[in-house]
Amino acid sequence: MSAEKIVVIGIGYVGLPAAILLARAGHQVLGVDVDTRRIEEVNSSVLHLGEKELADILKEPEVKRNLRAAAKPEEGDVFIIAVPSPLDHRKKIADLSYVEAAAASVLPVLRAGNLVIVESTIPPLTCRDVVTPILERSGLKVGRDILLAHCPERILPGNVFHEIVHNDRVIGGTTPEASRRARDVYARFVKGGLIITDDVTAEMVKLLENTYRDVNIALANEIAAVGETLGVDPLEMIALANRHPRVNLLKPGIGVGGHCIPLDPWFIKQVDPANSRLIFAARLINDEQPGRIAAKIRKALREVADPRIVAVGATYKANVPDVRESPSATIVETLRADGYRVEHFDPLVEGMQYASIQDIARGADCLAILVEHDQVRAELQAEKKKIEAAMKTPLILRFYENGA
Repeated sequence: MSAEKIVVIGIGYVGLPAAILLARAGHQVLGVDVDTRRIEEVNSSVLHLGEKELADILKEPEVKRNLRAAAKPEEGDVFIIAVPSPLDHRKKIADLSYVEAAAASVLPVLRAGNLVIVESTIPPLTCRDVVTPILERSGLKVGRDILLAHCPERILPGNVFHEIVHNDRVIGGTTPEASRRARDVYARFVKGGLIITDDVTAEMVKLLENTYRDVNIALANEIAAVGETLGVDPLEMIALANRHPRVNLLKPGIGVGGHCIPLDPWFIKQVDPANSRLIFAARLINDEQPGRIAAKIRKALREVADPRIVAVGATYKANVPDVRESPSATIVETLRADGYRVEHFDPLVEGMQYASIQDIARGADCLAILVEHDQVRAELQAEKKKIEAAMKTPLILRFYENGA
């Protein structure tokens, strides 16, 4: 395929990695965003995502020549929509306003022969029922004059480069021609398989991947609660069950966070509530988990008057700086709402960093380790006695780590 001009709308966690690798593949790429800081960073070859490999690629001469950013779309051959599709937490449905605005933003520059690809995670039928009518306000017909496809993103914070390059990609066009053309775009940098299907199947596949994880995490959390009721160690119980060759239970945790797993299952329930009862139950179990952890902390401190709590870990999982939908934030907010004094730290999050655990735990009544980054675990192992000696009440709570 000859080099094309590709316009990527949304240069955050999803859009920017794709824009960088498409520019590296020889395309002229325009990244579009409403955030002026992101625009300035891209035009200065500065990566805001904290991914070293991508940061190095962004500084390569060919990428610097081929990639620039602006506030509005320009004419191009391919438009990739990679904007957020957050959950409306009150209604528990997808907020598609960003996707709708992105689709509308290309109307002034949309031309016959263009391909539009939606990478945003969306409920099934969004391409047909939401994006298509917006694009057709241009006077161009989807499937005849312009092509539309859904290619769900493949992003794992902390390992973005490997995931986006080596994972298989599902290419779901609203027509076979749209699928083939979208496949050609990704073939320029994806080394994994490129699997063609229709748009609704592609929309559903992305949601199913994260729902699988959510349901299995819910099972682990529920089994942990049963084990605690029976007075047995949940981690030992799960480890022994996993010795069976066809059992692979996950570890329980403090809740489910991140930009996908706690959101995507709701998108399935949104389109077919009657047939998503297990998915709904799993969401309820995992959403209740931060409250259960807060209750464990309260119980451990029931004999301490006006305790001072130091919580460590604010990201949604270990060893990444991403705080989106983090259950640790919910735990801290719950305890503070109950009147507890809680200080919250994380060595990976700007503005929440500290010199040492011993330093922040000095005079505390409880050290609650909510997210065990490798460096947190290493310091606890090496300095546990010193940390306990510095505390007013030497209570260290570690959730589902080392049997705690």
